[in-house]
Amino acid sequence: MRIIPAIDIIDGKCVRLTKGDYDTKKVYNENPLEVAKMFEASGIENLHLVDLDGAKAQHIVNYKVLEQIASKTKLKIDFGGGLKSDEDLHIAFNSGAKQITGGSIAVKDRETFEGWISKYGSEKIILGADSNAGKVAISGWQEDSEEELLPFIKDYQKKSIKYVICTDISKDGMLEGPSFDLYKQIITECSNSSSGQSIKLIASGGISEIGEIPKLRDLGCEGVIIGKAIYENRISLHQLERYV
Repeated sequence: MRIIPAIDIIDGKCVRLTKGDYDTKKVYNENPLEVAKMFEASGIENLHLVDLDGAKAQHIVNYKVLEQIASKTKLKIDFGGGLKSDEDLHIAFNSGAKQITGGSIAVKDRETFEGWISKYGSEKIILGADSNAGKVAISGWQEDSEEELLPFIKDYQKKSIKYVICTDISKDGMLEGPSFDLYKQIITECSNSSSGQSIKLIASGGISEIGEIPKLRDLGCEGVIIGKAIYENRISLHQLERYV
């Protein structure tokens, strides 16, 4: 299972939020590159980079941070937050993203998102399916859609989506453990679905201690995104090295 630390960006700084609430912002480092290099030095190969300013502004904002990390480390970066247009996507890939995550656009503008899957392929486009009480949350989690989570994922399975990041917003930043039951349900239902290829599910939100990682692996998660648990020293990079 891939270990994927997260760096969330506001005003060019490395921050964390709780349940996606911008008022809970806590700055952990003024220099995201420094954090990325620390991850790389521990043998980590993947990074989840989120442009929180972009999520709010509805277009890419912090592409310079992406460019800096991509050019000065060998981390494979998946980038998300506010990607709404072909131009946003072009900037993200030109700035060094290996993959991009689309969440709101997959709900609000299916035609464009499906066009990205066709153009760039399912290895490069990740579906962001963030859950709030079973509904897909959008617009930097500031808004709930009417989309039910499981049918939403299954529908994009039919459209050849391979990678899915699912964050249970109620767990995000709470350090109370991830949504094991939700991930089990997604993996079971999507594996038994006639919708197409099996998905690679990336768990996100609530990771609080190292023992949760093998449980997610045993459920069948392809990757796990870890944020606050690293920044709050609940999980050390040394502990993660055995999984890298």
